[in-house]
Amino acid sequence: MIDEFVRSVEATLFASASPLTPAEIALHAGEGDIEAALAGLAEHYAGRGIDLVERGGRWHFQTAPDLAHLLRRTREEPRRLSRAATETLAIIAYHEPVSRAEIEAIRGVQISKGTLDVLMEVGWVRPAGRREGPGRPLLYATSADFLSHFGLGSRRDLPGIDDLKAAGLLDPLDEALIDAALESGDEED
Repeated sequence: MIDEFVRSVEATLFASASPLTPAEIALHAGEGDIEAALAGLAEHYAGRGIDLVERGGRWHFQTAPDLAHLLRRTREEPRRLSRAATETLAIIAYHEPVSRAEIEAIRGVQISKGTLDVLMEVGWVRPAGRREGPGRPLLYATSADFLSHFGLGSRRDLPGIDDLKAAGLLDPLDEALIDAALESGDEED
């Protein structure tokens, strides 16, 4: 027989429109061992049509990855990001929190305001405060939606350079630039 508190946690997660932190779950489910309830529910749903997953400290139900094809819409609207938006998103993900000036310094070109607007509209980038310093520039960071969309538990799950090379995602030009940047960084030390 399933515990009443576990049922409350399950109902809270099921009814939520967005992923919830354990503290947010506790506000709705009441007193009890949230971590044990979440672990029990995750085990209960493992191997079923839906999974209980944790992404960036937030919990939610999602369709089992091997069944996602059943729920795809017949007409998918692919979300195509420009190369500038993709590069900007990668810089923010790997260097957050980061200012516009830092993004431009890494990319080597100015970015249009529209690039950051697109990433914020999609919900993958969010303002993350202001840097203490001259001009107090706005800082940007990735959001929980970014982690969820890309199936990451945290930013630590982002692939490293070796992973990207192994996947063939770095072309020889990119590799040469990375090696040159690493060498110049060593010389400054």
